[in-house]
Amino acid sequence: MADIYAEIKADHEVHRKLLATIADTSGDSAERRKAWNTFFHEVKSHAAAEEETFYSKLISKTWGQDAARHSVAEHKELDELMEELDAMDMSHGSWLQKFERLRHDYLHHIDEEERDLFARAREVIPEAEIDGLGARFRTRKAEESALVERKRKDQLED
Repeated sequence: MADIYAEIKADHEVHRKLLATIADTSGDSAERRKAWNTFFHEVKSHAAAEEETFYSKLISKTWGQDAARHSVAEHKELDELMEELDAMDMSHGSWLQKFERLRHDYLHHIDEEERDLFARAREVIPEAEIDGLGARFRTRKAEESALVERKRKDQLED
């Protein structure tokens, strides 16, 4: 079965490693571009699935609404930074500067999520639903992953 907390945390570990790989590379290298593209797709699909399956449960309680809204707002800010980075030249110094901001903000976000949001969610999500919610998260993430490129193209056309 797929525990929602384990699923989200496993994704976060992948994201941490990708961020480290990107930081350890330089310029517009093939390794950096591959890690960036993987990170971009992973985080986009992860965030959408997380909002729909996990945050929606927190919103069901008054005290969970602010926490979920805060996290969704952070997702939006991070998404905007990722979009800016995706359109920039990786070999330019300003790319690395903006990337470091994204890295800092994203690590803060996932640390806060694992520490604070998980604790709140454990008070809301019944034990019996944890595995089913994890499976729904994985399914939704896969669906969303298939849409990342289409959404990217749609944004360019706007």
